[in-house]
Amino acid sequence: MCEKCCGAKARDSVNIDRRTALAFGLSAAAAIAMPFAAKAEDDEAEPPRPQNVIEPDAALERLMEGNTRYIKGNGKSHDFVAERPALVGGQNPFAGVLSCADSRIAPELAFDTSRGDLFVCRVAGNFVTPDNLASFEFSTAVLNTPLILVLGHDACGAVASTISSIEDDETLPGHLPTLVEALTPAVKQASAQGHDNLLERSIEDNVRLNVEKLKTASPILDKAVSDGKLKVVGGVYKLETGKVELISGTA
Repeated sequence: MCEKCCGAKARDSVNIDRRTALAFGLSAAAAIAMPFAAKAEDDEAEPPRPQNVIEPDAALERLMEGNTRYIKGNGKSHDFVAERPALVGGQNPFAGVLSCADSRIAPELAFDTSRGDLFVCRVAGNFVTPDNLASFEFSTAVLNTPLILVLGHDACGAVASTISSIEDDETLPGHLPTLVEALTPAVKQASAQGHDNLLERSIEDNVRLNVEKLKTASPILDKAVSDGKLKVVGGVYKLETGKVELISGTA
């Protein structure tokens, strides 16, 4: 085969590959945009759970009322079978929760909520990561969630391990140092203030610091907060009673 023919075929192949890549890229972009376009078209349609379309302060009040029922053991009955059809087509949670991954903490139970009510992200130590930040940006911008609660809890093992790692100058095994790195600012802040109960104060300061991170996260959450569409608060779950105590200065 002559060099001229080979060169022409090679150029044709390159052009085809470029067209294929462009087509693939456009298809992928369209697929990503589809949920957002569908949401815009459905804005006037009734949401899956109309009772969840409330203002930030009302959302916080509803959370705390649910926690009161949970503490007393008189939670509402939930017909999970009957709820399924409404949730097939979408969701509109009235609150987001950044919770510790501790198995004793269950936000949906602690606030006596049903499926479709809470948008929950969990990580040991309940701190902001790029992944859960992006998740809350989605819940705010796309699902119109009006409230985010950063939920710590007493006797948090992740915070306790961070305190031990710092005091003993010991590096924990595996990937645990990433938890220590994320929780160290709260421990150092609590330690500098000289509180008697370092663990308790570190848990609270960790909640405070992460509330502030979410409030000021640009370009989505900070704007929603300034526009009055989003409220970010913090609280601590008490293992003995099940009570969630809001932290002063965050609510």
